[in-house]
Amino acid sequence: MRRLLTGLLGMAAVGAGYTLWVNLTHLSIPCPFHAVTGLWCPGCGVTRMCLALLRLDIAGAWQANPVLLLLLPLLGGLLGYRAVVYVRRGSVPTARWETLVWSGMAVVLVIWGIWRNIV
Repeated sequence: MRRLLTGLLGMAAVGAGYTLWVNLTHLSIPCPFHAVTGLWCPGCGVTRMCLALLRLDIAGAWQANPVLLLLLPLLGGLLGYRAVVYVRRGSVPTARWETLVWSGMAVVLVIWGIWRNIV
């Protein structure tokens, strides 16, 4: 439980620091895939989406990356489930259904990455 909380607090601190950095400097981490190819990867816009969500700007988050925004509740649910299992059992064995859901999300993101560059 302590490791989980330490990890969550660490991630929250990094996220808060990055948010502060972006808001103060207007500089964010560029997408290496986009920099090299000129194409949009499935995750392009994630920083803008997260910043928009922090402002409760759903329309702005949708414009930044609609597919990732739609997958966010599922991702949060899966990570929350894994956290509960970790607290209860001390380890997190991956169930077959989880692998299928993760794989399905990956397929959706790959299709999104292709689609956003075609349209």
